[in-house]
Amino acid sequence: MIAPHIKNKIEKIVNVFETGIPYGRYDMLVVMNDGPAGKPQITFGRTQTTEYGNLKQLVKLYCDQGGQWAQALQPWLDKIGKEPLHANEVFKKLLKDAAQNDPLMRSAQDIFFDEIYYMPAEMFFETNHFTLPLSMLVIYDSYIHSGRVPDFLRRRFGERVPAQGGHEKEWITRYVDVRHQWLKYHSNEILRRTIYRTQCFKDQIASGNWMLEKPVVAHGVTIA
Repeated sequence: MIAPHIKNKIEKIVNVFETGIPYGRYDMLVVMNDGPAGKPQITFGRTQTTEYGNLKQLVKLYCDQGGQWAQALQPWLDKIGKEPLHANEVFKKLLKDAAQNDPLMRSAQDIFFDEIYYMPAEMFFETNHFTLPLSMLVIYDSYIHSGRVPDFLRRRFGERVPAQGGHEKEWITRYVDVRHQWLKYHSNEILRRTIYRTQCFKDQIASGNWMLEKPVVAHGVTIA
């Protein structure tokens, strides 16, 4: 199991990757051309979720909790992920206003990112018998960035997961390497620009920071 203070550190590192600051920006909303087939989409929240990904689940959770902007956001639920909303200034303002002014939106985001991203990453980590904090960081970041640990990347190297008799450090090292190369040469420039994530992991591996006891420099920000 990952200790609470290490989980907090892992989340801070990934928050920096996504929003530039350790505690994340709950009201951060940007439009990027990284939706299905390169379509523009909203990315929003503390650790950034997407319009064609899980944004609807976040908004529904907030509405179900009865937030101050719940009544105004409720009619948009059936449109998220079905109708393009990236240019809809009314909808985007509602999201930002709720995040800036309603503590319930911030708490909903904490619950959402834990349940939708961290817990599935933790299940992968535990099911495959990983034990090291750096391994959890690599896996969680993959879930945030790609929604999973992609099978097509796993097929690019031969090391088995620890549950199948493989060596944990070797598996993580090989996975980081292939993910780094995939990002570096990706056809989508947006993804190419994110290799700072895997470079950070390569730096931690090189320094032997498997327990994440040393400070981690994440995209220029030091997380102690």
